[in-house]
Amino acid sequence: MRIIELSNERITEFADYCRRHRADVDESFIYDEDLENFQVDKYNPTYVATDNDDRITAVASLIADEYNRCGKKGRFRIFHSEINDAVIYESLLQSILKHTDGLERVNIFVSMQNKELMDNIAGLGFKIERYIFLMLRELNDVPHYDLPMDYSIRSLDIDQDAESWCLVRNAAFASVKGNETPVTPQMVKEMTLSKDYIEGGCMMLYHKDRAVGCIRCSLDDHENEPAVSIGPLAVIPEYQGKGLGRILLRAGIDFAKYKAFDKAILCVNTDNERARSLYIQEGFRQVEAIVCYYLGF
Repeated sequence: MRIIELSNERITEFADYCRRHRADVDESFIYDEDLENFQVDKYNPTYVATDNDDRITAVASLIADEYNRCGKKGRFRIFHSEINDAVIYESLLQSILKHTDGLERVNIFVSMQNKELMDNIAGLGFKIERYIFLMLRELNDVPHYDLPMDYSIRSLDIDQDAESWCLVRNAAFASVKGNETPVTPQMVKEMTLSKDYIEGGCMMLYHKDRAVGCIRCSLDDHENEPAVSIGPLAVIPEYQGKGLGRILLRAGIDFAKYKAFDKAILCVNTDNERARSLYIQEGFRQVEAIVCYYLGF
């Protein structure tokens, strides 16, 4: 076995490896769109382990882009080995750590069904930061909602609403673990250009002329079937506790049903009791539990 930095000539082989093992790891950043656009650069340090036949048998790829670096953190795109060997994981990790100058931690997300990887990650010194539930709702029915007087829900106008979206999202998520790093108007614009964007799926809640909430419905899948992913769903702090989050959620469910989807999915931190309770009341059920680990330095 040898550990080498991924070269541009082997990106296709790396992408094929990710696709083969997608079901075993966090899929967030190894969908086809992400893999098609993948580049080896300072934002994506990537190493592979190869066997005697020069075949890739393990990979480690870190996302250290400007957004993550703003929060002084990185997150693994994938960290996986076909051979359950602690030495391979340690060697890959040490190679990746050469590229973490300016960062204070790295994160990795692991399904609690993957006990083998959980053991390997813990053995490398990673600690648990938080637990996350993946929740699903079948769209057999669409709950009714009424907007209070002086409130309206409008589709995002990227030319006029990008800053308002950021103000709402950043205020609502400032203390939510894993989401503390602010988003920027440029990131919002890029969001509307991504392949998972659904026209009309980004909506903003206004009280008179003030933006007070937002919701995004994007293209995703669950168990190889199309699904709408809901998130972020945000209401600014001074407007929370008024039932507006429920209204936005129902608007998202209504949109997904209108677009002929049969499923909606979302993620929530397990310690966010208010949000989790809302989702359960609105028909979502837990289908997977995920552990977010961190390694600080």
